[in-house]
Amino acid sequence: MSKAAQLQQTDLYGLIGVDIGASDKEIKRAYRLKALTCHPDKNPDNPKAAELFHQLSQALEILTDAAARAAYDKLRRAQKQAEERTQKLDDKRKKIKLDLEAREREAQTLNVEEDEFSITQKLEEEIARLQEEGSRQLEEQQRLIREQIQREQEARLGSHGKMGTDSSVTPKLKLKWKSTKHDKTNGGYSHSLLVGLLHKYGDVLNVLISNKKNGSAIVEFATLKAATLAFKNERGLVDNPLKISWLEGQVTSEEATSTKSGQFIHGTNQGSLYSERDYESVVMMKMRQAEERKKLIEQMQKEDEEEPDT
Repeated sequence: MSKAAQLQQTDLYGLIGVDIGASDKEIKRAYRLKALTCHPDKNPDNPKAAELFHQLSQALEILTDAAARAAYDKLRRAQKQAEERTQKLDDKRKKIKLDLEAREREAQTLNVEEDEFSITQKLEEEIARLQEEGSRQLEEQQRLIREQIQREQEARLGSHGKMGTDSSVTPKLKLKWKSTKHDKTNGGYSHSLLVGLLHKYGDVLNVLISNKKNGSAIVEFATLKAATLAFKNERGLVDNPLKISWLEGQVTSEEATSTKSGQFIHGTNQGSLYSERDYESVVMMKMRQAEERKKLIEQMQKEDEEEPDT
């Protein structure tokens, strides 16, 4: 089933909790309130929460983009009008009209099908555009949500003191997917699409797609928490799923136990969301990120040389 067809069966306004005529401001406010309750950082062991958060994010993308929202509204109106016409025709009127309208319906069938196809295709195009370009509205709202979660966790931490840091290691994941050597679309995955898929779990520092070998990328996260959530929950495109493995910074079972008991690992505890706030200065953080990016590039180049082309 296409994404537009799936959306045709989904009330995005009801999902977020606003009326059809809601303003962008009202939609963003309602999104933040609802997304906070199912954010992956608050529900690390609940895959359904991550899926709901993804659905809410998709709804925000469409409803805060004028063209995508217009296409969605048009499709929903067409569906509603069809349902209303069906409801108004009771059994008696259907029987009376059946013979009289048979020829007219037959003559109009192609036009109706073409109209419905055109409306659906338009929504598909807008969804594809949003995936390729990325949604500034979504990124901004998810940033606000992360800040809100940070404030809540800071309040809970209270007098536990400043978390320790170890800026020498940042968590990295290796992504693989199906793609042939000469596939210009690289299996449907672009830099902006990967960032959009992974950003919902936390800050993404770097995404490096191999220039030599299609179907391969390395992602560097700001926190172990974000990397772990992405590793557990992200599946990628339905028709070309991601295969995700740890490249660096994976938490061991012993460290996970320590984290649950409140001890620190890799410079983080259960509030690992904040690790980037503990660097000595912004300058030091930028220097570390530059060094990590250099290591990522070297790692990617090394793997390209070692692995045979597909």
